[in-house]
Amino acid sequence: MNAAAVLRHDVPASLVVFLVAVPLSLGIALASGAPIVAGLIAAVVGGIVAGALGGSALQVSGPAAGLTVIMAETINQFGWAVTCAITVAAGALQVLLGFSRIARAALAISPAIVHGMLAGIGVTIVLGQLHIVLGGSPQSSAIDNVLALPGQLVGHHDAAAFIGVLTIAILLLWSRLPAVVRKVPGPLAAIAAVTVLATVTGMSLDRVELPGDLLQVNLVPELPSDGMLEFGIAVVSIALIASVESLLSAVAVDRMHTGPRVNLNRELVGQGVANMASGAIGGLPVTGVIVRSSTNVAAGAKTRVSAVLHGVWVFVFAVALAGVMESIPLAALAGLLVHVGAKLVNIEHIRTVLRHGDLPVYLVTLAGVVVLDLLTGVLIGIAASLVFMLLRTRSKIRVEGEGDERRVVIEGLLTFLSIPTLASRLAEIPRGATVTLELVVDYLDHAAFDSLHGWQRDYERSGGTVIVDEIGHPWFGRGKSGEPTVSKKAAPPVVPRWLAPWSEWQAGVNGNGQVKLPEQRDASLPIRRGTSEFQRRTAPLVLPTLSRLASGQSPHTLFVTCADARIVPNLITTSGPGDLFTVRNIGNLVPTPDGDHRDDSVGAAIEYAVAVLGVREVVVCGHSSCGAMNAVLDGAPAELSSLGSWLRFAEPSLNRRQGSPAIRLGGGPPAAEGDHLALHNVLQQLDHLRRYPVVAAAEAAGKLQLTGMYFAVGTASVYLYDPEENGFLPAGAGQVKAVEAEV
Repeated sequence: MNAAAVLRHDVPASLVVFLVAVPLSLGIALASGAPIVAGLIAAVVGGIVAGALGGSALQVSGPAAGLTVIMAETINQFGWAVTCAITVAAGALQVLLGFSRIARAALAISPAIVHGMLAGIGVTIVLGQLHIVLGGSPQSSAIDNVLALPGQLVGHHDAAAFIGVLTIAILLLWSRLPAVVRKVPGPLAAIAAVTVLATVTGMSLDRVELPGDLLQVNLVPELPSDGMLEFGIAVVSIALIASVESLLSAVAVDRMHTGPRVNLNRELVGQGVANMASGAIGGLPVTGVIVRSSTNVAAGAKTRVSAVLHGVWVFVFAVALAGVMESIPLAALAGLLVHVGAKLVNIEHIRTVLRHGDLPVYLVTLAGVVVLDLLTGVLIGIAASLVFMLLRTRSKIRVEGEGDERRVVIEGLLTFLSIPTLASRLAEIPRGATVTLELVVDYLDHAAFDSLHGWQRDYERSGGTVIVDEIGHPWFGRGKSGEPTVSKKAAPPVVPRWLAPWSEWQAGVNGNGQVKLPEQRDASLPIRRGTSEFQRRTAPLVLPTLSRLASGQSPHTLFVTCADARIVPNLITTSGPGDLFTVRNIGNLVPTPDGDHRDDSVGAAIEYAVAVLGVREVVVCGHSSCGAMNAVLDGAPAELSSLGSWLRFAEPSLNRRQGSPAIRLGGGPPAAEGDHLALHNVLQQLDHLRRYPVVAAAEAAGKLQLTGMYFAVGTASVYLYDPEENGFLPAGAGQVKAVEAEV
């Protein structure tokens, strides 16, 4: 972006962000118990260093409300000089994490935990700062603040309480004022208004105190004389919380603009360097802050120059107008923090976690942060999230049937958590029955495996029969022998039942628990077991679609293909009920509508599909290694008179093949002579289709398209005929050509 664009977009945006950042930085320092100037140092360093080095172009960094609680605890425990050393070490850890390229791992934390953490911080801030607003002092814990609040409310209130309440009132009303007024940031307006009022009226109030010369920061971070374990825990806690807050803020900022996307690892390195610099010169920890970042985007910023300039403006203001800041009442900053803390308890976030069923995790995290401490609250939230995940993914277990035939259906994750329910359901089955154990499980752990194995062994010893019907991965495939769960890496891929041949999933077992060979199976089983499988598992899934189709059909395609069992039209076209009006016969032949090659059965289907159903496309699909084409070339056996009579409809295709050059299939003509003929046969049947008056009229009117298709069985490849290439191209090549033509 050129300099003129920077001046037009980034400079104005940086000034707006600067006006928001100053009062917030002062307030966060106050709430943390740090020197007030530490908030300004963090704002300057966050803007300039993190803004220049970070991976997000529009994120603005500085001191964050999300760290106030843990910083207050750290400062109280170690003192300010050691806390600065902790900030430096936390920044170094962030840099290492960034170079380790694991920044995206932070995104694995449940949003309910993050929102609960922020809400807990907000509640803690409000409870503590309310005491300052009301003219008192905050207690040592959130519980103590709650217990002392009633007495504080009914106690004596002086000018400080008036200023604090007035600040909150202005902030609450600001969003309802006209847009032209709201161009001034609410925090700046509230702090400026009450400061002017307090100064003009001569109120006696505690005010901001700054060093005499802000450029002379005589602070050297110190390591603790003892308690290095606690020091390390504080470093890790601040580094992790600051990292998560910065990364989640950066991701949220990405959703607000269409510019360059964030590099999370670089963002973590930038935040780490900023924290090292901030801690080294006496500043608070730095994080990406969503309030300032969203303000930056809304103000029209286009590059990282805006974030850097905002830090420059904070520095200039702090040095040149320190006297103005020393006029600000602390009660006004406390009122600002009460408003900021209350906004961290975001109603929209609560609605979102409620919709996702994560409200318990949110509340547990919130309560842990408020009652205990921030890190413990987050860890409790993570533990709660894992527990709820396990509870939600427990298997569903039900027993069907009656008498001597029972079916136990188990779905989902079957782990140790489900064993009590599993044992209870299995105990309901009477002895001596034939039990089909239907497993539709995504995972089977060791405890559940042993439980099923032991039950199956004991039940069969008592005279019962157990048939294992496992759908999907064979977790319990060798369960009867007591062999352990088969790992997914060791087992071959499992073909879904609706796709695999009967022989690959309806194996059945013999008396010894071994898989039956095909010749050992009852010939009546395939269709009976298949229809039973459909009724039990597939019918409920397709019922809504079939219910809509119950009163009539409106297919988009007439699909003419061979009766060959290897060709599954709905599979190779990814279509479902109601999509294809299908005609199947030996050799995918279309007899002409007149003369010796007439066949009213096929003709009736064509006329009905085009004239009555109004299909938009007719497809003729041939295939490789077609028995009909080979019979046309070699002659049908004399004893198969009906077949020979039918194949006379393929004579025009044979004549076409003999008088025409080979047709290209993908990279070149097929090797087998029967496949050559199959390609010519597809084109010949398209010519026959055009001799039907209803087809010719619909095609001429642009209402119908005729398509030649070929399916190579051995490679599971679909080819479509391209007249321009005079060949069959792989499916999808036509779309690529169309896009290239447009470009």
